[in-house]
Amino acid sequence: MDKNRVEAFSDGFFAIIITVMVLEMKAPHGTDLRALFPVFPVFLSYILSFMYIAIYWNNHHHLFKAVSHINGAVLWANSILLFWLSLIPFLSAWMGENHFSQVPVVLYGIDLLFAAVSYSFLVKALLAFHGKNSILAKAIGSDSKGNISIVLYILALFLSFVHPLIACLLYVGVGFLWLVPDQRIEKAIK
Repeated sequence: MDKNRVEAFSDGFFAIIITVMVLEMKAPHGTDLRALFPVFPVFLSYILSFMYIAIYWNNHHHLFKAVSHINGAVLWANSILLFWLSLIPFLSAWMGENHFSQVPVVLYGIDLLFAAVSYSFLVKALLAFHGKNSILAKAIGSDSKGNISIVLYILALFLSFVHPLIACLLYVGVGFLWLVPDQRIEKAIK
C-alpha cells in the first residue's frame, strides 16, 4: 500500500490534537497580569503537551520519509499510536486545571508511556515490513533513546506516588531528550 494516505491522515490528526488543546485553554477573567496566575498551570500543561505532540509529529514525519510503502500492520500500529496521542488534550487539561495533582499526573504519564510503546510498535511494524537491510533499519539501530524514554516514563509513574511534580519533571526531561529531532533517519536518507 502507498504510504501517502496514512501520512496525510496522521498529519491532520496531529493538527486536530493541537487545535483541541488550545481550545481547552480559557481566557482569564480580568485585565491585569494577576488574572493570568489562576490559568498558569493550564498554560504549563499546554506547553508540555504541545512539545510532546510536536515531537511525535516530527519523528512520525521522519519515520515515514524513510519508508516507501506500508501494510495493514503498520496501519493498525499507527492507529493505536494516534489513539494514545488523542487522549493528551483531555489529560493535559485535567492535569493543568487541577494544578498537577496526583491522579491526573499519573494518568498523563500512563498515556505518555502507552504512546511511547505504541510508537515503538509502529517502528517495529515498519521494520518487519521493510526488512533489516532497509534504510529505516540502518537508521534506527538499537533505538536506545526510545528505550530510555520508556524506562523514564515507568520511573516517573512510580515517583508520582512520592510527589507528582517529580513525575512532571521527568516528563519534561524526556521531552527535552527528544526536542532535537532524531537525526539518524535524516542522515540515512541522505
